[in-house]
Amino acid sequence: MKKIRQNCIVPSAAFSVPKKLIRQYEYFPERVPKMGDLMFGMVSQLGFHTTLESTSARMHMIHGRTRAVFVFGNRYAPDHYEGLVPEKAGDTVDLIARSGVVGQMKCQNERISAPTKLRMLGYVCDSDGRVVNTRDHVLINPRKVERKAPGARVILCIGTSMNSGKSYAAAACCYALSSVGKMVRAAKVTGTASLKDILLMEDCGAQHIADFSYFGFPSTYMLEREDLMRIFHAVDMKYGNNSRNYLVLEFADGIFQRETAMLLQEPEVRSRIHKLVFCAADAAGVVGGLKILKDSFDLTPCAISGLCSSSPLALREITQFTDVPVLKSMERDFRKIYELIR
Repeated sequence: MKKIRQNCIVPSAAFSVPKKLIRQYEYFPERVPKMGDLMFGMVSQLGFHTTLESTSARMHMIHGRTRAVFVFGNRYAPDHYEGLVPEKAGDTVDLIARSGVVGQMKCQNERISAPTKLRMLGYVCDSDGRVVNTRDHVLINPRKVERKAPGARVILCIGTSMNSGKSYAAAACCYALSSVGKMVRAAKVTGTASLKDILLMEDCGAQHIADFSYFGFPSTYMLEREDLMRIFHAVDMKYGNNSRNYLVLEFADGIFQRETAMLLQEPEVRSRIHKLVFCAADAAGVVGGLKILKDSFDLTPCAISGLCSSSPLALREITQFTDVPVLKSMERDFRKIYELIR
């Protein structure tokens, strides 16, 4: 096996893997990659992504011939790429997320450039020669699996699609709740690995944060229902046991997206929602989203938020169709936000 230098970039998609395991790599030409496998690779052609987010949340510039660790995974991102773990062995893969997730790009948004190409040098291996996989390393293991008393009040932020303003709405909820003296925990349950969203929630007052990468998943795209529920349940049992506290959750992408829809269909998930915040970019998204939420999931949000909440004209249009109040994610008066989600 060949050595990996100590200061090599380890991406945030490998957040759950102990650094001591990332020391050497071996090339297995016939091995078909699995979700979570750690790969040691080299940039062969720069494309859309020119930075790599490390486990410390630092953004590293990458260049041609930059060597780093990457993680095989899937991605669903309407504004960027859809990518999947390759179904056969190969020497070239695509960087499909700046958190270091790699795979085979299936389609891309035409507004962005082609993905950065990587040459596979080998798989990261432990001292016994076994391929290191993120899914073998879980950071959250709740002591209890059942709750007998009422749990924390769950504030769930969902939206129409990627970049509809969900993370800022969740952060605004954390800010408002912590500002009035409430204990807040926060987590992103689905999506593609990226520390910036949960760190934003921490910056806004969440005492504890987590996401699916804490369970060894570089992304949740194409996970089975059982895995999704295991993540949700573990986060809830770890951070949502005190009825005096609040647990702010975000589901990535939109309500049409596979994993988000799966979770919203689950009675266990719906029964834990104290307040639901729905995010959209514009009035049409709000009106259509409210209908889908009611018709498909029997859910009604306590507030509308997202990008539309920053536009007076969008708000004027929204008020013509619904009386659901608006949570402005850029609101400076935390009391106004708190009154909507208390």
